[in-house]
Amino acid sequence: MRKEENAYQSWLWGEVLLFGLLGATLALFATYPGLRPTFELPQVRLVLDTMVALAAVLVAVLAGVRFSVDGRRFDWLLCAGFSFAAGSTFCFGIAPILGGGPLHRKEQWAWISGGLLAGGLIAAAAFARTRTVARRRELVELLILVPAVLLMLWICANLLGDALPSLSAGDHIQPRLLTAMLALRALASLAAVVGFGLRYRARGNDLDRWLALGATLTLFADLNYVLTPLVSNRFVSTGDFLRLVAYAVLLVGVWRAIRYAEFGRAVAEERARVAREIHDGLAQYLFAVSTHVTMLENGADPEKALPQLKQAAAAAQQEARFAILALSSASGTAPFDAALRRYIDFLTADGQLAVDLEIDEHVQLAPDEQIEVFRIVQEGLANARKHAGARHADVRIEMRGDERVVTVVDDGAGFDDDAVSTGQGLRNMKARSASIGGGFRLRSVPGRGTALEVVLRA
Repeated sequence: MRKEENAYQSWLWGEVLLFGLLGATLALFATYPGLRPTFELPQVRLVLDTMVALAAVLVAVLAGVRFSVDGRRFDWLLCAGFSFAAGSTFCFGIAPILGGGPLHRKEQWAWISGGLLAGGLIAAAAFARTRTVARRRELVELLILVPAVLLMLWICANLLGDALPSLSAGDHIQPRLLTAMLALRALASLAAVVGFGLRYRARGNDLDRWLALGATLTLFADLNYVLTPLVSNRFVSTGDFLRLVAYAVLLVGVWRAIRYAEFGRAVAEERARVAREIHDGLAQYLFAVSTHVTMLENGADPEKALPQLKQAAAAAQQEARFAILALSSASGTAPFDAALRRYIDFLTADGQLAVDLEIDEHVQLAPDEQIEVFRIVQEGLANARKHAGARHADVRIEMRGDERVVTVVDDGAGFDDDAVSTGQGLRNMKARSASIGGGFRLRSVPGRGTALEVVLRA
């Protein structure tokens, strides 16, 4: 809690300093208009608008990906807002001038209207709290909604035509309607700053911090547009550069959020896998220990119960050692090799089954692959010993071309097709192989042994 509070305080002071710096610069430009840097650079302006549109597309796509996973209205509104920002910039600010002509009045007003709509949706996202289960349907509806609304803006601008105020670069007095719309867009940006800031204070989510920073830069970009008495595709102003930086910040923030979400899901999956391993392995041996202790308490013959208790305790100890080795390994196969050899030594200690183990040193297994391969080999050897009456088994982990192959072959009694297809052990091995993206094959002929094979891509 203390750490989160310190992070919020640091962000808040950073926002105060940024407001102070950008506010002082804006006040200077307002007091001395001659210092306001505005340059007639049509090619640079086209490049800036293109970069902003691309950044908005990427942010929209990333927000859409988040929405498709979590179904939060917050992400839907972000996706919608940046989709409108990208669409209006391209359709009304870039496409009309690709042939070298100027922006006409209707295109300029449609562009401004699209930007205002985008700003409103992004600000609304800061206050969204609900979720939806119809994620796929709503994304499809959004894909239809965005071009439909942009088309409506274009039609309205065409219908109004000359009734709209002129936005010629030669005019030194900005139309009141334009000032009002730019001021509304700045107000939406201010609402976004406050909303995302409150979200960050309440939740400590890294994405909210980046969105608040991007909204701050957008706010001062909009305020610079209010003070700039022209809207033209030939001129570059301070607001254009601030807008580009804002979108770059937003892109970084959303990308970090997706990477963090992927990491969080990976951690959750790893925890679930560790819990499953403890349940399937160590817990079973500990249950056996508890059972034998209960038998002794109930008057069982110590000469029979104690050896079984000792065997169960040794198996639990072996299982715990493997879990520590396999679950803590980050890369390589040395801990896996050691654990597998120890298991085979334990399994073959009574001389009932001989096992030859060969592991190619060039085979590298990820931590999750190590555990699943170990369990498959464990299941295969246990079946060979307990059910097939095998005297000898071969275990190979090797490279075949660009594939890693695990094979367990025994000389036991084999199985018929019905037993092979319905056995719980076979289903477990198939499931484990599938969990690491491997292919699984098993061949068994009565009286001629059994061979199982797991194939993993290198």
